[in-house]
Amino acid sequence: MSALLTASDHTYVVCAYKDSRYLAACLASLKNQTIESNVIVATSTPNELIKDTCSCFDVPLYVGKHKSGIARDWNFALNCAKTPLVTIAHQDDVYKPMYTERMLEYINAADNPLVFFSSYTELRNNEEVTNNRLLKIKKLMLSLIQDGKHSSSVRTRRAILSIGDPIACPAITYVTPNLPTPLFKEDYKGSLDWQMLEEISKIPGDFMYCSTPLMSHRIHRGSETSALIKDNTRTQEDYDMFCKFWPKPFARILSRLYSKSEDSNA
Repeated sequence: MSALLTASDHTYVVCAYKDSRYLAACLASLKNQTIESNVIVATSTPNELIKDTCSCFDVPLYVGKHKSGIARDWNFALNCAKTPLVTIAHQDDVYKPMYTERMLEYINAADNPLVFFSSYTELRNNEEVTNNRLLKIKKLMLSLIQDGKHSSSVRTRRAILSIGDPIACPAITYVTPNLPTPLFKEDYKGSLDWQMLEEISKIPGDFMYCSTPLMSHRIHRGSETSALIKDNTRTQEDYDMFCKFWPKPFARILSRLYSKSEDSNA
């Protein structure tokens, strides 16, 4: 980077949807960062709970006029931010106090950063899970680009993505001037973050990965991910993604194996 980026160059955009009882916890974690940056909320389903929670935390609320949909909501969220660095925070998740600080360190250490992302933990029944089988596998996959190693290697990051998506979408910060727009495509619902990563993996630049968990992803039955897995939308989309890397017969085998790893989210 030609000039160091600071907290004023970063925005957390919380995507709020309907009535989430976890929105306040998410906003509290963003307000509790060691380095304070911008925090806003974006929604296409405005209601009193969202409005009151934003008022309580003194956070600006942006209401989209578009028809609700994951890709449309996320693209709208990116457009609401006026900074070059944007983290799309999911309303159910929480961020550890060092996320902003470590993100800025990694971004500023890169020559041409595209995204920053960290390892993560899970929240199940309000208990933090740090080391289950799925998290171990994802950490192993990402060890190839751990802490700046091979961060600019197109071949390495495409090799990782060819066997699945180990990157938690809410753990990603986007360097928007270096990325295409719109970033998310509407033809996917469950695997749209994997599709996005596959596309930008071909762009010259750096994928900056911090192996220290800097956020916690909440797993619960009411989440959109759980719903998409239950109705098999995710399985079909995962197969389509594997077809971008492998012949169809092998892609089918991989998608079946991959669906087993997602059972814990159902």
